[in-house]
Amino acid sequence: MSHQARLILLILSACAVGSCSDDGTTPTSASPQPAFTFFVTSATSVTGNLGGIRGADATCQRLAIAAGAGRRTWRAYLSLESDPDNGNRPTNARDRIGSGPWFNVNLEMVAADRLLAGDAVDVSLRRMELPWGSAHLIQQTIDEVCEIFVGLGYDVAEGPEAELGWYNFDALNTPATHPARAESDTLYLDYPAPDGDEMLLRTQTSPMQARWMEERRPPVAVVVPGKVYRADALDASHLPVFHQIEGLAVDEGIVFSDLKGILGHFARAFFGEKTRVRFRPHFFPFTEPSAELDVSCFVCDGGVAGCRVCGGAGWLEMLGCGMVDPNVFLAVGYDPEAVTGFAFGMGVERLAMVRHGINDIRHFIENDVRFLSQFP
Repeated sequence: MSHQARLILLILSACAVGSCSDDGTTPTSASPQPAFTFFVTSATSVTGNLGGIRGADATCQRLAIAAGAGRRTWRAYLSLESDPDNGNRPTNARDRIGSGPWFNVNLEMVAADRLLAGDAVDVSLRRMELPWGSAHLIQQTIDEVCEIFVGLGYDVAEGPEAELGWYNFDALNTPATHPARAESDTLYLDYPAPDGDEMLLRTQTSPMQARWMEERRPPVAVVVPGKVYRADALDASHLPVFHQIEGLAVDEGIVFSDLKGILGHFARAFFGEKTRVRFRPHFFPFTEPSAELDVSCFVCDGGVAGCRVCGGAGWLEMLGCGMVDPNVFLAVGYDPEAVTGFAFGMGVERLAMVRHGINDIRHFIENDVRFLSQFP
C-alpha cells in the first residue's frame, strides 16, 4: 500500500473560506483564514498531492498535521502562499514544507529520546581484564632446546633434585677425593640415605645418565632438563640455583663424529643457520675424550673489537661434552666393549644470556616485569 493510501484521515475539520478563523470568530473579507486539521494514524511522511484542499483568494496561514506512528507525534506548522498558476493550494506537501518561508518541527518523542540519551549514565562496571602472561624466558629456552632434540628422536626425562652421592658422583667416575665433593662446592642434606650413602642437592643433571641406563638397555637417547644446586655466591654471573640440560646417546658404533654432527645441528637450529662450531679439548670425569663446544658469535661473527656479546673474540663457550667413559658403563651394567655413547651438558641461563645479550644472570630471578615482558 502506498504512503498516500496509508494516510487515513479520521477527522477533517475545515472552516469554509471566510466563515471562521482559528479562534472561532468571523474573519474579515480581506483576511480569510481557513484552518485544516488532519489526524493520521500511520505515516512517516506526507507526500501526497493536497490539491483537493482548496483555499479562496487568501493565504492559508496554518496547516496542522498531527501524524501518529507508534508513540511519536509530529506537528508541522507551515505557511502556504497563493499559487497563481494553480490557485490557492499547494501542489505537493513535501515541496511546500521544504520551501515555505517559516517552518518549525517539534518532534516531541524524538526530542525526549535525545534528552534521555544525553543524560544517560552507564552504571555498569567494566569487567576486570588481567594482562596475558607468558612462560618465563628460562622455560622458553628449555622448551626450545628439548624440541630440537625431540626432533632428532630423543626422549625427555626428569630426575630427583635431592640425589644420592652414588648417582651424582660415584656412578659418574668421580672419586671421593674430587674437589667437587667438598662442602664448599656441594650442598649436603641432613637426611638419612640408604646404605650409608650421602644425600645432597644434585650439582648437575648428569645423575640421570646413570638412572636412565640402569632401567633401559641400549639404544638410548635422552635429554634431561632441570634445576641444579651449587654453593656459589650470588653475583652477575653465578646463581646458587640454576638450570642445566643433560644429553646422552648410547648404541653400538657411536663415534665422536656423531657427537659433532648432533651438536652442530643443535647450534645452527638454536643460534642460526650460519653458526659455526669448534671443539676444544677439556677434561670431565665421566667422559673420555672430553671437549668444550664453542659457537661463532652470531652478532659480529668475529673480528669486531668491543662486541657486546663476544668482546671481539669471535667465539662463545657454550657447553661441555665427550664420549661416555667406560667406567660409567660398568657402573650401570653396560658392556663397554659392545656399546659406546656420548654425553653433553649445557647451562640454560648461559644459552639465554648469550642469545639475548643479557649481561646479568640475576635478571632471571628478580621477577621484574620490565625485564620479563621483553620475552613474551
